[in-house]
Amino acid sequence: MRVVITGASGFVGNGLARHLCVQPDALGRPISRLVLADLGAAEASLAGHDIVEWRCGDLTDPAYLDLLLDEPVDCLFHLASLPGSLAEREPDLGWSVNLTAPFELARRLGRQGRLTGRPPRVVFASTIAVYGPLGPESASEYNVARPAISYGAHKLMTEILLADLSRRGEVDARSIRLPGIVARPATESGHGSAFMSLLFYKAATGEPYVCPVAQEATAWWMSLPCCVSNLVHAARLDSARLPARRVWQLPVLHARVGEVVEALGRRYGAGNVGQIAFEPNEAIESLFGRFPPIVTPEALAFGFMADADTDALVAMVMGD
Repeated sequence: MRVVITGASGFVGNGLARHLCVQPDALGRPISRLVLADLGAAEASLAGHDIVEWRCGDLTDPAYLDLLLDEPVDCLFHLASLPGSLAEREPDLGWSVNLTAPFELARRLGRQGRLTGRPPRVVFASTIAVYGPLGPESASEYNVARPAISYGAHKLMTEILLADLSRRGEVDARSIRLPGIVARPATESGHGSAFMSLLFYKAATGEPYVCPVAQEATAWWMSLPCCVSNLVHAARLDSARLPARRVWQLPVLHARVGEVVEALGRRYGAGNVGQIAFEPNEAIESLFGRFPPIVTPEALAFGFMADADTDALVAMVMGD
């Protein structure tokens, strides 16, 4: 089984790659080749695994896409993207990375499906940014998408393309909308929701931190292990069972920032979290700190999962 992961040096991509190296039969068939694609190779944590092959390059370069897909692909996880805040500041780059690149990737995979008669399986990491601002009432996985930033718009357009190619039998796609995955490396930039991850690092070290949203701000949280499990589960879904829309909003842990800080305090002590102050930034809080509860009965029925509670979230993030 030949598997490709784009964005393999990123936070989620590297976590997925490490999981598949440890469990090469996690997708239902043994992986013979795990092709990892990114601008550059990640740290040596994936060294020594015979199935791994790094192919580094720029997904916006058509010649690189041809090289990446020079052999038939059984399953491709498309995780590469330009973060939303950075895409807003650099719209041309956001257009090429978050829209043109996945469109060209899908077109090539569709051509492979037509030629071989075996549509490649595609798992696309979409985003909750497709919804745009949500009111205080409980949301649903069927909420109408009204993206307020280009990142969300580009992800929504890619969802639609993949569903259409699946209808045509050219690919076998499944898109899952990811919430805030924690805790991203503290050195990452470009994520407006970076405070969600920084809270974990600052609580662990006891360093002072000014959080740009209020304690009462609410967000949708998910640990990296939970996210990886959902990506693998998406790849394993029986194609015959899938709805035409091919999109799922993942179940999430809906929690106040203050509740997460309290859970961090139970782990690291009141002194550590006492160094966290709150100075709300209206622009950040309006986009990332006012999420209502959400119900996802269809995603749950298909077997997708969320972290159980804030203590479970902290335990998973910190590697327990």
